[in-house]
Amino acid sequence: MRKPFPVLKLSVALLCCLVSFGQQAPIIPDPVKPSSKDLPKNEPEHKPDTSAGASVDAETYKVGPADVLMVRVWNEDKFTGPVVVQQNGKITMPLIGDLDASGFTPREIEATITKALGKELKKPSVTVTVQSVESRKYYLVGQVNRPGEFLLDRPTTILEALNKAGGLQDFANKKKIYVLRGDKKIPFNYKEVINGKNMAQNIQLESGDSVVVP
Repeated sequence: MRKPFPVLKLSVALLCCLVSFGQQAPIIPDPVKPSSKDLPKNEPEHKPDTSAGASVDAETYKVGPADVLMVRVWNEDKFTGPVVVQQNGKITMPLIGDLDASGFTPREIEATITKALGKELKKPSVTVTVQSVESRKYYLVGQVNRPGEFLLDRPTTILEALNKAGGLQDFANKKKIYVLRGDKKIPFNYKEVINGKNMAQNIQLESGDSVVVP
């Protein structure tokens, strides 16, 4: 009987080594989190957008004290930026000083600033938006889930205000809700309104209104 050739023994041994190596779990390196400098230039790191203004109509909204306006003058950075309406109803602009703002719409304020800047610049292009409404507020008191002070930055009905406050508490008197507007007491029947009855009582709130839920 002939003995196996050495070459055959070497082949068998090599095959066994390959099988044993294939059974081992491959080592996968941990992924490396790219730093901000490794990001593509056209894909910058996400940052929250803080440029959006309040949802008000620039043609009809009347600006009031404490409102924050964003004034933009094209190609003029020193005149561009947020300004707060002071308690005296004025805003202060570089070089041109104080200008009336309270009681005027953003469009009207644009015209005022444009006229004033005309003494410093040639044909200034001005845009004014309301960045934050702080002058118009209403109040919710009594048996609501989140009573307190709310900004009136958009048209809001009584029902919408109650929903924004998280709805009524269990023991609220839904038929005896009212809006206190100055010396007027305006009744509101919650049960009627949610059932589609007497919808005229679901009026829009005005600045300074208090919605009382007994």
